Amino acid sequence: MAVGHAPGAVGGMREEISCDLLPQCFAPATIWPMKLTEPIIIVGAGLAGLVAGHEAVKAGRKVVFIEQESRANLGGQAFWSLGGLFMVGTPEQKLMGAKDFEDLAWTDWQNSADYDDADHDYWPRKWGREYVRFASNEMHGYLKELGLRVLSTVGWAERGSGDASGHGNTVPRFHLTWGTGPEVVRVFREPVERAEKAGQVEFRFRHRMDEIIVENGRAVGVRGMVLADDPRPRGEASNNDELEPFEIRGDAVVISTGGIGGNVDKVREMWPEDRWGPCPKDLVTGVPEHVDGRGITIAEQAGANLVNTDRMWHYPEGMINWDPIWPGHGIRIIPGPSSMWLDATGKRLPTNLFPGSDNLAALAHIGRTGHGYSWFVLNQHIADKEFIFSGSEQNPDLTDKSIKKLAGKLGPGTHPAVKAFMDNGADWVIAGALEELVAKMNELGDDSIEVDVELVRKQIIDRDAQLTNSFSKDAQINYIRTARNFLGDKIVRCAEPHRLLDEKKGPLIAVKLHVLTRKTLGGVETDLDGRALHSDGSVFPGLYACGEVSGFGGGGYHGKNALEGTFLGGCIHSGKRVGEAVAKECA
Repeated sequence: MAVGHAPGAVGGMREEISCDLLPQCFAPATIWPMKLTEPIIIVGAGLAGLVAGHEAVKAGRKVVFIEQESRANLGGQAFWSLGGLFMVGTPEQKLMGAKDFEDLAWTDWQNSADYDDADHDYWPRKWGREYVRFASNEMHGYLKELGLRVLSTVGWAERGSGDASGHGNTVPRFHLTWGTGPEVVRVFREPVERAEKAGQVEFRFRHRMDEIIVENGRAVGVRGMVLADDPRPRGEASNNDELEPFEIRGDAVVISTGGIGGNVDKVREMWPEDRWGPCPKDLVTGVPEHVDGRGITIAEQAGANLVNTDRMWHYPEGMINWDPIWPGHGIRIIPGPSSMWLDATGKRLPTNLFPGSDNLAALAHIGRTGHGYSWFVLNQHIADKEFIFSGSEQNPDLTDKSIKKLAGKLGPGTHPAVKAFMDNGADWVIAGALEELVAKMNELGDDSIEVDVELVRKQIIDRDAQLTNSFSKDAQINYIRTARNFLGDKIVRCAEPHRLLDEKKGPLIAVKLHVLTRKTLGGVETDLDGRALHSDGSVFPGLYACGEVSGFGGGGYHGKNALEGTFLGGCIHSGKRVGEAVAKECA
């Protein structure tokens, strides 16, 4: 891992960029006069790239997108997301009774990030501060003006480690987009496509970048190969049939090609075994295959500095998708707080490692057991009330913006996506009695591991006994009761406290949970304008990076952990800053 350098480390070659004021938002239908200069080249037409292109067009610049996939894949992996956005002090929070403000959010962010007092976290810390400022002041209005709307029931993701000075969100901040990931993509795709019709934007699909052209120390273009057309639907693995080389030059190059989550070999290479234990032998992938990290490697080969490359964000609650779109396609359970979480041997996870509380701490604990999977044990009532699955395609009610479908989801019964996994999921076992459930768990688990039914029974009986009174010594039971004091959780995300073995609450369920790959939290080191930096701290002229390529800003603005809703938010924020900066520099 390369190290970063603070300003002044090499003859004061870095300078701090003032960013107190950002331009006013404009109506997305506006077409701005084009400046007659060389185009800005944006490599990667995912969310961060689209946002950067949108802002550059607003400043009157011509933009050429280089995208290795087809037009069907515009928006990249953001399209497949649930559409969660970390925002602070919003009307929706106030409606839910959540008092939130910038200083509180920044305290939570710093405690979660746990930045090192070292050069490699100099710019990430500054980017983190600027994101919290953006999320607390401009973000809600910026997105609303573009036409994006969020649900009034704010989610409480990453509830924390149980320590006021530790990881987690003090209050709910997860704003769910009405329309999920496709809607987040749409509000930026449409103005960019209008600019395309007006001749301000050009898309070169099926163009794979292989090299950044550097002349006299400046990035001036890219080279690569034109790939054969591929009619396959969004997300499916495309061909790599090469037709001919290409070269394109411009005023600047913006790299926004995403992270490494779709490249299992790269994930294994970067896996921080010292923190998380050995990488599981069976990973499921949460992003399409083309999210392979090539852009990060190519930027490094051109001379950009990489930092924090061992920082990643993967989920321990993944399942094998019964109806996959891309290779190894996994789906994450976004759980409420009530499932009992057991390791591969059947032992309950430690206090405060509850579902939805501290993702990476749970991942690390499971990894250090030496086994690459774990179990949720619950009943039908909990699954019906609490289970939501990641992925826009798993939530047609929200994605289709259907009030009728949503009303059905909020009512009694099993959500269709949950029912589909109950019926078809390879990782689900269902039984009327605990003995039968554990027997099925042992059939599904590793041959070398046998879950002891009596151990599981004792843990469940001990847990259920804590419901006799309105007070309890069990931290999870108290956690559930606290969650139900929040109206949003009480309505849609948290079942009333009840005994797991209550026969009236339906059959018992166990779900085998795999590690699901997702986000890259390190990458190309950048200053606050998104300008790539060399290893000596100097600016790499003409080269910019945004989105996951730069760890969402600076080379890792999350630090060592993340607060959820900050992945899409990070693409929007970093893409916006880069689009504004590159247009200004190249004016």
